[in-house]
Amino acid sequence: MENKDYKILLVDDEPDILEFLSYNLIKEGYNVYTANSGNEALKIASKEIPHLIILDVMMPGMDGIEVCENLKRNKNLALTVIAFLTARGEDYSQIAGFEAGADDYISKPIKPKLLISRIKALLKRFDFSDIQISEKSIISFDNLTINKEKYSVTKNNIEINLPKKEFELLVLLATKPDKVYTREDIYTIIWGNDVIVGERTIDVHIRKLREKIGDNYIQTIKGVGYRFIQ
Repeated sequence: MENKDYKILLVDDEPDILEFLSYNLIKEGYNVYTANSGNEALKIASKEIPHLIILDVMMPGMDGIEVCENLKRNKNLALTVIAFLTARGEDYSQIAGFEAGADDYISKPIKPKLLISRIKALLKRFDFSDIQISEKSIISFDNLTINKEKYSVTKNNIEINLPKKEFELLVLLATKPDKVYTREDIYTIIWGNDVIVGERTIDVHIRKLREKIGDNYIQTIKGVGYRFIQ
């Protein structure tokens, strides 16, 4: 994809931040949309279906966490990458964001070159090509079915709603059952080498997956990583 084909939605209640981000992304050729509130962001996202949403955490009224949760309920936005923009570096803030379905964090203030690098890394993962390991579009295990084309997961014929990163992680593990993926493998394939994520990111995503599909599918290999059990 060319930069001009990507849609990016910027959400922040500070005009200076929106102006700074917009200027640098438009200069790189991206299609940029802006919103200064959570409600406005939801309306624009539903209409434009952006590839990437950069979302401020601390906003009056509807904060970033709540906006993210609402975005994730929209099936038309299942492939949209969401990155939180925040000056807060506390672990609990990042964990709350990832539990809401965020894909990454960008800390502010951020230099233009680093911003563009992070944006490119995030958009590089949009087409989901890194984990199309097999040609099978449907993976089934007893009562669990994963449909990669429809981006859906069902258990006992009941659909389970998974955020993008949880879905990608599940597909990665389930495509090659019994293969042990190290934490480094998972970081590289799911988040990419150019993206910096917190140490507990994988733990949070695995925990959320187990809550939704059951504890018996994903095994922890202590000190190494994880594997999917048939």
